[in-house]
Amino acid sequence: MRNIILLLVLVSNIVSAQTADALFADANNLYRQDKYEEALTIYKQIEDTKELSSELYYNIANCYYKLNKVAPSIYNYEMALSLDPLNEDAINNLTIAHKLTLDRIEPLPKTLFQKISNNFFEKLHYNTWAYISVTLSIIGSILFILFYLSYDSRKKRVYFTVSILSFLLLIASLMISYQQFNTYQNKKEAIIFAEEIEIKNAPTSSSDDIFILHEGTKVSVIDSVDDWKKIKLIDGKIGWMQSNNLKIINNF
Repeated sequence: MRNIILLLVLVSNIVSAQTADALFADANNLYRQDKYEEALTIYKQIEDTKELSSELYYNIANCYYKLNKVAPSIYNYEMALSLDPLNEDAINNLTIAHKLTLDRIEPLPKTLFQKISNNFFEKLHYNTWAYISVTLSIIGSILFILFYLSYDSRKKRVYFTVSILSFLLLIASLMISYQQFNTYQNKKEAIIFAEEIEIKNAPTSSSDDIFILHEGTKVSVIDSVDDWKKIKLIDGKIGWMQSNNLKIINNF
């Protein structure tokens, strides 16, 4: 009975994947015909099936961009990059979409370590760093076994040196993987969807306005109270806004 259930689940997944592929092709054809709203409807159907991919969100974002909807286009480019940080098309189009936003916010200066982290470590998902760690552990183990079995002193030195280097790199990759995992778990970023929103100094409607943001701006969510979110900008500004005016970027 259990085997039958597993078989049914497997068949269902295969059929679902085939259906998603067919829908994806249909939506792409509509997009090429400049039928952006029709293509978007089909892309959203695929999203509902949970057959998610960076390419799906990239195409959804392109549709919104063509329809001059700034916030949804930026949000979906960010979703595409959440699934694949190395999606160059999404990176390039996101840069173009940002030019449509009204807010120009200068980031705070970064330390050398932050620059290295942004330009190298964060380019890869923590799962990728985990795979690198596993690969290095296998390589190091094989080289250590070869060192133990070899009778040639020159080869033994090479095997030992490279195996030690592999284990040192393994430790470094494990540390990076752990750090990246914690970053992904704790990071909450969102896109402003309100055309214009006044940011408050406290989570109440009667509190003072401290600055104004516009649709498409990316913020970090650092706290929440009831239906209010405490946000932080890349320039260090902090304030409160109602939750229904922004949309959280999911971490996968």
